[in-house]
Amino acid sequence: MTVFRIILIPVFIILLAVPWNMGSVTLLGTGISTTYLIAAIVFIVASLTDLLDGRIARGRHLVTNFGKFADPLADKMLVMTAFIFLVELGKAPAWVVAIIVCRELAVTGLRLLIVEQNGTVMAAAWPGKIKTNTQMFAIIFLLLNNIGFSNWHIPFGEILLYICLFFTLYSGIEYFINGREAFKDSSQE
Repeated sequence: MTVFRIILIPVFIILLAVPWNMGSVTLLGTGISTTYLIAAIVFIVASLTDLLDGRIARGRHLVTNFGKFADPLADKMLVMTAFIFLVELGKAPAWVVAIIVCRELAVTGLRLLIVEQNGTVMAAAWPGKIKTNTQMFAIIFLLLNNIGFSNWHIPFGEILLYICLFFTLYSGIEYFINGREAFKDSSQE
């Protein structure tokens, strides 16, 4: 499923990078580009494969080196790609996306350092899980022009984006506080 998710990333990119001119559709009173709708469906399918893959791996105790490497990489690639395109499409501020991308890279580096030093994987805490979920939903609602909320002029995708930003910063700080031992040199111990 991880490989399938990685394969969906170029499909997502092609949908958003090529000017398809497929018109638009109206769903729940919201006008949505057909291309953005298809891209959102691809993003949702990719996100659901991550959820399903995790449940299957935990339920069957299937932990592989490939999974430990590829699963978080696929997640980061999917989310970062989506956020970069949201900036390109004028649907997300670049400064917010830059903070999110920098945090993802920093925490990934910290996790690798901790694994290298003591062989343990730093598990995601609740703030990180909230960050991930708000990222996914923000991307979907931003691609779909706040579907279900646009009639009331509620910028739901933008609200989720700023909630995501808060939890991005909060969880990033928490990771570095909890992982501060990784920065102590062995000669100092």
